[in-house]
Amino acid sequence: MGVDALTPEARSADPISAWHAPVRDNAGGALCGSLAARMREARLTFGGRLLCPFLRPFFLDPGDERRVAHAAETLWHLGERVAKMAAGDPAMLEYLGLSDEEIRLAQIDPGYGVASTAGRADAFILPDSLQFAEYNAESPAGPGYSQRLAELFASVLDENAAMAAFRDRFTVRFYTPIPRLLDALLASYRDWGGTANPPRMAIVDWREVPTFSEFELLRDAFIAAGVPTLVCDPRDLAFDGRQLTANGERIDLVYRRVLINDIVARPDECRALIDAYRAKAVCVANTLRCKIAHKKAFFAVLTDPRYAQQFTSAEREVIAAHVPWTRIVGEDLAEEVRRRRESLVLKPNDEYGSTGVTLGWETTERAWDDAIATAVGEWKDAGRLWVVQERITVRREPFPVCEAQAVVERTMLVDFAPYIFRGQVAGFLTRLSATGLANVTSGGGQVPAFVVQRK
Repeated sequence: MGVDALTPEARSADPISAWHAPVRDNAGGALCGSLAARMREARLTFGGRLLCPFLRPFFLDPGDERRVAHAAETLWHLGERVAKMAAGDPAMLEYLGLSDEEIRLAQIDPGYGVASTAGRADAFILPDSLQFAEYNAESPAGPGYSQRLAELFASVLDENAAMAAFRDRFTVRFYTPIPRLLDALLASYRDWGGTANPPRMAIVDWREVPTFSEFELLRDAFIAAGVPTLVCDPRDLAFDGRQLTANGERIDLVYRRVLINDIVARPDECRALIDAYRAKAVCVANTLRCKIAHKKAFFAVLTDPRYAQQFTSAEREVIAAHVPWTRIVGEDLAEEVRRRRESLVLKPNDEYGSTGVTLGWETTERAWDDAIATAVGEWKDAGRLWVVQERITVRREPFPVCEAQAVVERTMLVDFAPYIFRGQVAGFLTRLSATGLANVTSGGGQVPAFVVQRK
């Protein structure tokens, strides 16, 4: 198609308009079926559901990329700092809301100094700001899904004739978090003192979790890179006092995806893993100290003036620009939280998939009062913490979406989450939702992120 024949949208300097034009005009219907088939073939599913019903990646420009990297990498370093500080500070561990068993696990020497080999900062990005909602320092899912989705969309861009105008006008690149994750895991293994070359790795989580298909993607990629890897359940592990084995095979390195909450709740089934970790018979990443920065109260440490002296002036600038005001909910704050309902969100200190999150501006006064009562009651009766956080400005964009083999355009909330592996941004998890809570667990969808620049 010649340039003169292109629609104004296809000729647009705006990559969103330039991408949408051919999808809307003639490519969308065919893409719905082909993308769905290729996702199933590539195991891009979450609990059996396709990850991505959308027909466009999320776009960021190189300027966005630079400021995201600076903020996210600073957050990772702050998480490591707080984990080191708190591991030897009972008062800070109490402030962060770790349970007695979580404290016992955090105080086991892991054999090396990096708490979170792999982290993810869940955020909202706008043209002039980046706001973190929380930090997943424990076991962030999705790096394998993110890379394979990006590769799939890149192949569509390369192969689909209708997208030629977009390719002519923009350069496109994307991150590859799978090899970066492997590099980070191997670096942590070497820091731990491991000498096997290559080490034998186990990706460990319950066999019934919805992310099992991602473990298979990662296993296959790691094996292809020369690192023998298996996926196993904690119940498949055995420890004889010297070696950790899985189904009879020696394990040198555990990529731990089983959550610490589950380790605490199911200690007998995780005993071999914990005993081997305590004996330093196996390297485990992320370590059990990662729970310290994973707590939602980590942001309360960052934004509480009492801890400001722990951070440099440059770090305080990053915190002020990118981390929302966060406090632990107690009786002293209840009235202020009640009064500021329209600008606050309540969250349990340690839950996943938006469980228990209440957005004040999307709820009634009565429901908000009930949420406050729950938070204060659990704080008083069980020592279970909740946090209150300043409302974040979110991003919404139009995306073409497949619905019953037809293409419609929906305005979606965009949750943009950089992966940080040993201090370096390594890719992005980008989730879309029609509601205020954007995550795959609660029914949102995922798209790849492309760095796009006008030629």
